[in-house]
Amino acid sequence: LNYNVLKKRRNIEIFKPINEKKANSKVKRIFNEIKKTRKITKIPNFWKSIAHNPQLLERTWNNLKQIMKDGALDSVTKELIYVAVSITNSCSYCTRSHTFAAKKKGASDEMIKEMIDVVGIANQNNKLVEAYQVEVDKIYK
Repeated sequence: LNYNVLKKRRNIEIFKPINEKKANSKVKRIFNEIKKTRKITKIPNFWKSIAHNPQLLERTWNNLKQIMKDGALDSVTKELIYVAVSITNSCSYCTRSHTFAAKKKGASDEMIKEMIDVVGIANQNNKLVEAYQVEVDKIYK
């Protein structure tokens, strides 16, 4: 198999996403809340995929709502952190969906580019510290 075939296969879902119209009442209720809260008309594939387990869907949605709302950190900052972690974890779906969310909440292209620079230098320096086995300075302990 060539690389392109393998790459395409990697993106095939393990379970077919739940169809909104065919979902059970609990899943439909959560889907409707997601659409209302996010001001969208179509449920993203992530939510349709985890809807195979309605308890997981509900728990994940409730946790996300609670954690991602404005608090000590505003919601734009939280979305940018989510994107940074997603980049580091190589989750292209999360990187794209939360970049979209960050922009929708007010993040500029310049903010996103700067965040990507921070992710790059942090990942580089983290690897250098690990490679050189740098001891943590007493002032940081």
